[in-house]
Amino acid sequence: MDTGRGQEPRQERSRATRARLLEAAVACLAERGVPGTTVGAVAERAGVSRGAAQHHFQTREDLFVAAFDSMADGLTVELRRLMHDLPEGPDRVEEMVLVLFDVFSGTGFQAALQLWTGAASDPDLYPRVVPLEERVGREAHRTAVEVLGADESVPGVRETVQATLDLARGLGLANLLTDDTARRHRIARQWAAMLERELERSPAG
Repeated sequence: MDTGRGQEPRQERSRATRARLLEAAVACLAERGVPGTTVGAVAERAGVSRGAAQHHFQTREDLFVAAFDSMADGLTVELRRLMHDLPEGPDRVEEMVLVLFDVFSGTGFQAALQLWTGAASDPDLYPRVVPLEERVGREAHRTAVEVLGADESVPGVRETVQATLDLARGLGLANLLTDDTARRHRIARQWAAMLERELERSPAG
């Protein structure tokens, strides 16, 4: 009897269920924060039973960490894709800053902010979330350096790139309560002009 054929569809359904749960968890975190994101709420949003959700994730913390891990991968892939699709030319730095600021104000990053806030006061969640947050920061910094062609051996350049990322995070936080797109884009253009001048002063610029 060939059990392989039956097992493969079950594995595919299991993967699909897990993916729906992770997607639903990110959406719930972005909308409701950690207190409002329960396994039951995520299961309902994903269209699966609570039992099915608990089969994949035994605890809410397990679900959060897996959602953040998936979200971090997605954020990194999206950021790299958008960054490397930027046109060459005089507007490249401005376009990069606009893309960066918009990505860090999207649903995935809003969910991450909610999780970071919750983890800050949760002794079980904190040690599991911090390494993931650090990974997102490293990947975003590495991508920005590559796109800008920045020479971090030049004093001040590394700090300027990091300040760009920190500003993007801060504007993402401001976007949690209201749509801050117009102001964010004005700040992005002004910051891009300052960033470009700073890079032009370095030998790599």
